Amino acid sequence: MSDAVLSARTALVTGASSGIGWETARLLAGHGATVLVHARTTAEAEDAVERLVAAGARRDQLVELAADFTRLTEVAVLAGTVVKHYPALDLLVNNAAVVAPERCTLTEDGNEVSLQVNFLAAHLLAKLLRAPLSASGDARIVNVSSSLHRTASMNWADPHRVKKYSRVAAYAQSQLALTMATAEMAPAGSGITAVSLNPGLCDTALLPLYGRVGAPAAEGAEAVVRLCLPGTVVANGAYFDGGVIAPTAAVAQEERSLKRLARLADQLVGRAA
Repeated sequence: MSDAVLSARTALVTGASSGIGWETARLLAGHGATVLVHARTTAEAEDAVERLVAAGARRDQLVELAADFTRLTEVAVLAGTVVKHYPALDLLVNNAAVVAPERCTLTEDGNEVSLQVNFLAAHLLAKLLRAPLSASGDARIVNVSSSLHRTASMNWADPHRVKKYSRVAAYAQSQLALTMATAEMAPAGSGITAVSLNPGLCDTALLPLYGRVGAPAAEGAEAVVRLCLPGTVVANGAYFDGGVIAPTAAVAQEERSLKRLARLADQLVGRAA
């Protein structure tokens, strides 16, 4: 069933092979959007699309895209594909995320894996997709963050936490960075609005990090999609929790820290940008 409110719009959903990402793709398709369904591998993207069609989405609304976010070159190739085929992009949902592993793990790019997948990939996509997002005229970026960002701190001296590693601290830092960087993803005059949200504690692959029972992933996706709808008025940089605007961690309001993070992120994505 479709209410077609997004029928003329194109959305890229990262991490759409399972959990909140897959449910978000399903709901956006239900609203009539063309959905670019990102997964880590081609096989996973194709499987996600097959399940979306089985759930009622039209096949001609769905496009499979694959990129392993532990490799920034693949993030850049993904962005290049979108730019080539979609001169206007209306929605970017940065949902892809991984749980930080038990031991500090660095990617081939030299970044702690959860920092790269959960934050740096989104930072890079927002930069490389700025032209098609701006061309939309009323684009939105929705960053799926976590309430854990309020418990986090940025380890500026050792952002990969090699010297003193904690998987919870690493994951929380990645979500803090994503929340802090949200407003910068939509510069003044770009025609883009960026927001972040805590979708709630849901039964997804990230649940073991919280150690509690979670709600169905579809509930988290409903919170995400609400921020994608043109009827939902949002302000750039706003953070939502439980469907309402909520305060962020204090550091997310510190101009000096925001500029420092932007410099660090550009440095860490390096040549891929």
